[in-house]
Amino acid sequence: NHMDVVPVYLEKWTHPPFGADLDDEGRIYARGAQDTKYIGTQYLGAIRALKASGYKPKRNIYVTFVPDEEVGGHLGMREFVNGDYFKNLNVGFSLDEGSANIDDSYHIYYAERTPGIRFKISGSAGHGSLLLPNTASEKLNCIVNKLMGFRATQVKKLQDDADPFIGVVTAVNLTQLSGGVQSNVVPPLLEAVFDMRVAIDVDIVAFEKQILDWCEEAGGGILLDFIRKDEYVPATKVDASNPFWTAFQQALNELNLKFRPRVCPGATDSRFLRTVGVEALGFSPMKNFSIIELTHVLISICMVLRLTRKSFQLLPVYKA
Repeated sequence: NHMDVVPVYLEKWTHPPFGADLDDEGRIYARGAQDTKYIGTQYLGAIRALKASGYKPKRNIYVTFVPDEEVGGHLGMREFVNGDYFKNLNVGFSLDEGSANIDDSYHIYYAERTPGIRFKISGSAGHGSLLLPNTASEKLNCIVNKLMGFRATQVKKLQDDADPFIGVVTAVNLTQLSGGVQSNVVPPLLEAVFDMRVAIDVDIVAFEKQILDWCEEAGGGILLDFIRKDEYVPATKVDASNPFWTAFQQALNELNLKFRPRVCPGATDSRFLRTVGVEALGFSPMKNFSIIELTHVLISICMVLRLTRKSFQLLPVYKA
């Protein structure tokens, strides 16, 4: 469970974003209600119920509340898992955040995609009345065209997939542009940020080389700043070789729950746990429920109670 949240756009809110207002239908409006205050709530509720029932696990169960996840987790979970305190916990398995699903099944996330490149594009500068060669804007146009062309191939791949899910392709989106001082001056530097979530079957080294080749083709003078460049993180195995997966799968089957193993579209703290050898799955028992785009604001009391009940039923399956 991470305690930090994404920014607030007040004009999109019908309730105070940090007020946790409860309406007559039992719905809670609050920043981070879906991402991810409900996770800590459900686990604490489940653990409380398990203790009241007399259940005693053979291994310790820890619940973490960490900062910094929304901006990379480098000062949160990454620092935590690399410290002696975490190592002394002897953690074998972790459940992390998943996501809501609009149909009657649950997503089980076993891997994640890699985000984030900033292009720092240098070029000729001068007065806007001139047609200068090798300007930053020309290079930017070339880079944008290359990346948007690649993006189009991923859109088609997703459309052609028999079971389409965004986690199986590489997502590319231009998210920030900056540069220039005034309208009649050709700037010496422009910056563009692309959010890139690279699919787990893509050769990262080869993909990075392709981007560097595009930068040279654009005219050179382009520096890449990886906003978050993580080491290769192996996926959690979702087959019979992983006893944690088989126990989790068995519990889901016994509860007659529909589920699909998926690659997480975004990035969560699970990647830091997997890096140090801890098996991790992302699971949020939220079905027939949509993700609130941009806001992650809404969850109902009934949903929280259902999440707590599912966690109560699933936590005891790990008996080893």
